[in-house]
Amino acid sequence: MLKESSVLADSANKSQKVVKILATAYSSSVDETDDTPFITASGSHVRNGVIAANFLPFGSKVKLPAVFGDKVFTVEDRLKDGYNDRVDIWFPSKGEALKFGVQVIEMEIFD
Repeated sequence: MLKESSVLADSANKSQKVVKILATAYSSSVDETDDTPFITASGSHVRNGVIAANFLPFGSKVKLPAVFGDKVFTVEDRLKDGYNDRVDIWFPSKGEALKFGVQVIEMEIFD
């Protein structure tokens, strides 16, 4: 469910695309990840602000303002093959990930 809604310019004059996206959540448990649950697909350690997306390059910066305000997330992980229509947000615990659940939200993508 990736739907572009507008193109804007941020304060640094970089283009910004706003899309409606399906957002899910995950934690570092083996049943939710591969056999290296604390290492992202880009090779970094998971931490607050890491997001998984198959349709954006590693290092892409995004915001999810309706849920997280001005917090900036960095794409450092991937979802299973075939999940090209969503983002997956890392949480430190399975309980927090389950509490976030599945939401359709706007995402700002920065160049």
